[in-house]
Amino acid sequence: MNILFLTISRFNDVEDKGIYTDLMRKFRDEEHKVYVVTPLERRYKQKTSLRENKGIYILGVQTLNIQKTNVIEKGIGTLLVEYQFLNAINKYINNIKFDLVLYSTPPITFTKAIKSIKKRDNSFSYLLLKDIFPQNAVDINLMKKDGLLHKIFLKKEKKLYQVSDFIGCMSPANVKFVLDNNPFINPNQIEVNPNSIDLLDYKGIDRNAIRRKYSIPENVLTFIYGGNLGKPQGIDFLLECLKANANRDDAYFIIAGSGTEYAKINNWIQTLKPRNIKLFEFLPRNEYDDLAKACDIGLIFLDDRFTIPNYPSRLLAYLSNKMPIFAATDINTDIGKIAEKNGYGYWCESKNVEKFNELVDKYIYNSDIKSMGEKGYNYLLENYTIDVSYNNIVKHFNK
Repeated sequence: MNILFLTISRFNDVEDKGIYTDLMRKFRDEEHKVYVVTPLERRYKQKTSLRENKGIYILGVQTLNIQKTNVIEKGIGTLLVEYQFLNAINKYINNIKFDLVLYSTPPITFTKAIKSIKKRDNSFSYLLLKDIFPQNAVDINLMKKDGLLHKIFLKKEKKLYQVSDFIGCMSPANVKFVLDNNPFINPNQIEVNPNSIDLLDYKGIDRNAIRRKYSIPENVLTFIYGGNLGKPQGIDFLLECLKANANRDDAYFIIAGSGTEYAKINNWIQTLKPRNIKLFEFLPRNEYDDLAKACDIGLIFLDDRFTIPNYPSRLLAYLSNKMPIFAATDINTDIGKIAEKNGYGYWCESKNVEKFNELVDKYIYNSDIKSMGEKGYNYLLENYTIDVSYNNIVKHFNK
């Protein structure tokens, strides 16, 4: 098939690791012809262009800054992006008849582009639902419920669902939430199609050498959080948990990431100077991967106010490194429940510091961590590889 993938994720090299690059390589390797449309944000000072990269065609479209920018530019840029994408498609790849249009959220503003291509080419459309917006913004008070913006984006959300022939959700709780809140969707059009990765062979490292490199105690159980440090992660609760476990000799905590709340964490650490907590703002991908492999438990944090069932993709990095997880989240996501059911992690609500402390102790004193890590790795093999996502999509076109 000719595949068109619309995304606001930045595509530089299709060999980079990531849930979207991995999926596009899978389509390429299965001999489909793949075209990716991706933004070239204003900050990069690049013009719209089409290029071929290792068998995949990348149409970079000049846009406003739509990620890691101020709210006004982000909002305007997000609203404009579908027009910019459609204009670029019509100019650069108008001669290609697409069989399948794939797209992911965020954003929810691709509807006009999708409808135009479907009408032109009589193609199918498949939504990879990674972000339930605008409800997630309402949950953490970034948008006023029933305000003008909320109403505008609610209409756009529903139109996106309506134009989608199939919708792939990250987990069973996601499927239930979407159906409960959008009764017009045919249940036969929605399914679990989880975050997934192209799993490379697990390669061991010299854990002690890595720990010495970063001045991490060699024989202490080490918890790591890697990823975005923003409001969705409930940073105030994370800091409460760190404070409750500061200066322990039997547990060490690493926070590695960036985001709007990084400065708050950094200021907290500079003030308290705990000896068992280390913060990294940025590490090259290979160095972060080695650091993660030298740790024992992968942390996942989500704000307790969420009513939507988020399912962070950082889970995959932990499981691929054979690490159990420790999820502190709202009660609506099923990421912690699935981990506990399948024996590769523990869960607590992200407003219960006492329970968090109990689970830290449980990992230290009562867990067969290696066995839990193996269970997580096996669960990944069965459920979260790129083959699963690919097969979920193409099965609809092989009937």
